[in-house]
Amino acid sequence: TTLYPILVTIKNSFFDIKILAGVDEFVGLANYINVFKDAKVQTSVIFTVMFVVASMFFHILLGVALALILNMKFKGRRFLRTIVLIPWAMPTVVAGMAAKWAFKNDYGLINDFVRRFFSDFQFNWLIHTESARSAVIAVDLWKDLPFFAILVLSGLQFISEDIYEAARVDGANGIQCFFRITLPLIARNVLTLCIPFTLWRLTSFDLVYAMTSGGPGEDTALIAYRITTEAFTNLNVGYAATLAVMLFMVMALFSFINMRFISKISD
Repeated sequence: TTLYPILVTIKNSFFDIKILAGVDEFVGLANYINVFKDAKVQTSVIFTVMFVVASMFFHILLGVALALILNMKFKGRRFLRTIVLIPWAMPTVVAGMAAKWAFKNDYGLINDFVRRFFSDFQFNWLIHTESARSAVIAVDLWKDLPFFAILVLSGLQFISEDIYEAARVDGANGIQCFFRITLPLIARNVLTLCIPFTLWRLTSFDLVYAMTSGGPGEDTALIAYRITTEAFTNLNVGYAATLAVMLFMVMALFSFINMRFISKISD
């Protein structure tokens, strides 16, 4: 059941299949060559790289910070650990539609907050390329960061308090404990988490679909959204299959490199 659709997709990538035109002919590597000439795909690739790099950078940075906060001993810690997962539990399409409303100029939540300090502020976040891209990355981070932090927290809880006590006896401060004890012990956990979280970013479709529909123009169309558009809107199945195969190869290569890197750290 897993191998068959992969093989069919690879086969379709060598064919020009246009359902409405009734075309189904072998074209060899023509689809793969056309990918490198397609300006829309190039735009999608650029934003996908920006999206994955920026999102994962802040997932790691803020996720570890949030996990450290949740690992502290304070009153209401269990309650905070529960409510922090609310954004992650929200369906992505719902989060995208809510964000689309929140970034509206006239009645959006974001501009309403800014106008409390700057009354004349006017800005359409989702109709400008840079701000729309930043908004998509921010919403993705808001939604999945808590889950990343909780998973890092599970690694933190395996670190014995006796290690920190011994370090404090030797005169280590909090910063030294973090960089010499905490970070080395959770590094493998964090790097392992980066594999599925990066793959989820590469295959992200629903957030863009609900929030920007790829706009303005094609500037927020992630590669997964481009594949879906080609397959189900343009009904260009062969070309969509080509993009899917190339994305699959990138994901497989990334996973292989990451796993090799983790194994070297473990050794």
